[in-house]
Amino acid sequence: MDGAVDGEEDTAETTADLVAGARAGEEPAWRALVARYERLVLATARSHRLSSSDVADVAQLTWLRLAERLDTVRDPESLPGWLATTARRESLRLLAERRREMPCEPPLLDRAVPEGGPEEQLLSAAARKELWRAFADLPQRCQRVLWVLAFHPETSYAQLARELGVAESSIGPMRLRCLHALRRKLARTQR
Repeated sequence: MDGAVDGEEDTAETTADLVAGARAGEEPAWRALVARYERLVLATARSHRLSSSDVADVAQLTWLRLAERLDTVRDPESLPGWLATTARRESLRLLAERRREMPCEPPLLDRAVPEGGPEEQLLSAAARKELWRAFADLPQRCQRVLWVLAFHPETSYAQLARELGVAESSIGPMRLRCLHALRRKLARTQR
C-alpha cells in the first residue's frame, strides 16, 4: 500500500521509514507522516460532529499524542488505526468536556426582578452584566469552583475536589483565590 502505485515514483517511503525518520528527529519525515494521515485524523474528528475549531483541536492533540509516544510505536504499519483511535478518543473527551460546561449566565438570575423604580432596575442589570463579564474572564477552573459553590451549595468540598482532580484541602484556598481574582476584575471595570 505504501509502495509504488501506477504513475507514482518508486521512491515513496513506507510508514515504517517515516516513523523511523521522525524518531530520529527528521522534520521532513514528520511532515510526511502528517501529510499522509492528516485526512484520516480530520475525518475521524469530523465524524463526531465537532465544530471546525474543535476538529482542529482534536487533530492537534492527536499529533501531540503521537509525538509523545512515537518511541513506543512497535508496528508502524498499524499507525493509521492508532491515529484513528486516538482521534476518536480525543473527540469523545472533548464532547464530554463540553457537556460538563455550564452557560455563564444562569436563567435563574434573569427571573430575579429588582425592587424599586426603573433606574434601580437598570443599575442592577448593569451590575449583573459587569459581574458576568468579569466571571467569564476567569480561568475555567475558577469559573467551575465559583459556579458550583454559588449555585450548588449542597456539593461537598470532597465531591468538588474529585471532579476537579485536586486535593480536598485545596478547594478552600482555591475558592479564596478565585474570589479575589473576581473582585480584582470587577474593581478594574469600575474605574
